[in-house]
Amino acid sequence: MAKVKPQFKLASYGIYTQWQNDAKELPQIKEYTLDIPAEVDIEFGLILNVKKGKGIKLDYCIYHPNIPDEDGNIMLPFTGDVYVKNSDWDFFLGDTIWAPVSNKTGAWRIVIEYQGKVVAEKTFDVSEDNAEPLDEFAQLTRRHRK
Repeated sequence: MAKVKPQFKLASYGIYTQWQNDAKELPQIKEYTLDIPAEVDIEFGLILNVKKGKGIKLDYCIYHPNIPDEDGNIMLPFTGDVYVKNSDWDFFLGDTIWAPVSNKTGAWRIVIEYQGKVVAEKTFDVSEDNAEPLDEFAQLTRRHRK
């Protein structure tokens, strides 16, 4: 009998509701987009659906712009792996922006691979130009917090 090949489908990508690592529910899509506002706590990424792949291993990587760590060294891409939990499984892979936003702008590339082959990939443009303009009250509040 021939081995069944897993099927991969990009279910959604863009801006999502906040995701909790320990939650069973995946975040919900708020907007399909590759243009991400550089705003603190904005959640973005993608959801990959895997069918007929229970038990297979997926490797992932989030390449971010040259973000310095606390010591000023450029952070390495975020990598890892995950095992598909059932035969019709959704996997969220994403990130969020933290302060200061000025060094988080640029291309953020999210890649998921199966057996060395890319099965999902999106590059997000995080930019302060994509952020909504603030009204006067929001500008004053933001300045006061700094």
